[in-house]
Amino acid sequence: MSDSDRVCVGAIAGAFGVMGEVRLKSFCADPTAIADYGPLFTEDGATSYKITLTRPVSGGLGARVTGVKTKEEADALKGVQLYADRTRLPKLPDDEFYHADLIGLEVRDTGGVVLGKVLSVNNHGAGDILEISGPAIKGAQMIPFTLAIVPTVDLALGRVIVDLPDGLIE
Repeated sequence: MSDSDRVCVGAIAGAFGVMGEVRLKSFCADPTAIADYGPLFTEDGATSYKITLTRPVSGGLGARVTGVKTKEEADALKGVQLYADRTRLPKLPDDEFYHADLIGLEVRDTGGVVLGKVLSVNNHGAGDILEISGPAIKGAQMIPFTLAIVPTVDLALGRVIVDLPDGLIE
């Protein structure tokens, strides 16, 4: 299975308690939906996990992971990103995108000039932000992923069109 066949849906943030539960960060619009997409895989696909949610906890969800019985085993999984098969994820409306689909897209301005590529998609609580970089941009730059700034996302052509206000990027 190729990288594009799986999407990162969460990460293990460490142990929760002493009985082998983990604190799970869900990257899903409905955080509890992460349990519906299983089994979940490590980034390299070598290991799979069945996740059973136990309760909401500070900073995420409490969960049981198959094969994890102790706090030490749970702590050893801290930082492991969890991927779901794309076929198990819901189909999105035309104006919504999985972050994984945006990364690597070519970035052009409204005049057709290639600015660079999307390096990552971040969200620090106030909405999605695209990190872009390329020869027409000084260093990596962050731009809001809003309809006003990014009016066109064309996955078929592998690009986004940006309408940048003057001074937004250097």
